[in-house]
Amino acid sequence: MPKRVGMEVSIAIAEAVKLCDVDVISAYPITPQTHIVEHLSELVANGELDAEFIPVESEHTAMSVAVGASASGARVYTATAAQGLALMHEILFIASSMRLPIVMTVANRALSAPISIWNDHSDIMAERDIAWIQTFAINGQEAYDLTFHAFKVAEDERVQLPVVVNIDGFTLSHVIEPIELTEKELVDKYLPPRKTILTLHPDKPVTMGPVGIPEVYTEARRQLEVALLNSKAVVIEAWKDFAKVFGREYHPIEKYRTEDAEVIFITMGSITETAMQAVDKLRDKGERVGLVYIRLWRPFPHDEFYNAIKQAKAIAVLDRAISYGANAGPVYTEIRSSLYDRRKRPAIYGFVAGLGGRDISAERFFEMFEVIKSGKMPEGPTQYLHLDVKED
Repeated sequence: MPKRVGMEVSIAIAEAVKLCDVDVISAYPITPQTHIVEHLSELVANGELDAEFIPVESEHTAMSVAVGASASGARVYTATAAQGLALMHEILFIASSMRLPIVMTVANRALSAPISIWNDHSDIMAERDIAWIQTFAINGQEAYDLTFHAFKVAEDERVQLPVVVNIDGFTLSHVIEPIELTEKELVDKYLPPRKTILTLHPDKPVTMGPVGIPEVYTEARRQLEVALLNSKAVVIEAWKDFAKVFGREYHPIEKYRTEDAEVIFITMGSITETAMQAVDKLRDKGERVGLVYIRLWRPFPHDEFYNAIKQAKAIAVLDRAISYGANAGPVYTEIRSSLYDRRKRPAIYGFVAGLGGRDISAERFFEMFEVIKSGKMPEGPTQYLHLDVKED
């Protein structure tokens, strides 16, 4: 029987990585992901995990080491957050372009300045176009489970792409939650050993990532885009396999009480469970409200999303990041673009809240609902909730 224990989510993720039999962990400490790699270092030091733990001098180096190790055939893991992810930026494109199945946890945190160690989604939204598969966990169990799923998808011979698993910093990373831990036998049943397709080896020299002259560069980039788009089918297939082995089901888009909903909230990450509470309270008042949350962010599941919201009269998209200069949140702009060519689509309202870790309570969702219920479209594409200063 599976063992259910109270455990810090960061520790649970490290335990999942251990069960995946990783070969190399490249690590640099940055709040709030540090507990993950600290625990992995303990597991390696005490002999519970046979892996190379490489403490590096920066996040740029952490991803550089991950690239080299993965190119040589190793199963590789790392984790980061915020400015660390930004420092990796240059190498993130190399990892995906060279089709290296690295798995990374990002404990989402606000970007500076001003300096903030608290949660929002500005770090990962700045990395939307790195050609990595990206998923979001809403709680500790999902963070644990999505780690296994990430290795399964990344290393599939039809994919061969790196994967980011996003968890909200502090809100998840440092919180103790009940986690249903799995047995090693089940993980081995679900996740086979890595089979390399093309590797660096002194006995069989190859060139990886050479110069792409103008005559081939466009084709190479398009090939990467097609690979990322095609990975969606494997992502879904791997979730189906996960349900068969572990008994828990996951989908790219999830619905909550949407069967007759006229207004649907759209969320990503741990704020989703607060949104569920708000939906329940509004339902108790007789309001026809529901929730759709996005688990697969890249590649974006356009059809699944549309099918989940098409019956609604309006949707309220909650962003925890700003797409600067667009006067909108990045998830809002993504969804608006996704629905543009649909003949029948709901009214789309955009909201930004929770920047720099500011609390988002159920009352914020009530505010969003009242804006929509008023029937008045906002003057701009996005409204800021709980803004304590007057705008110029």
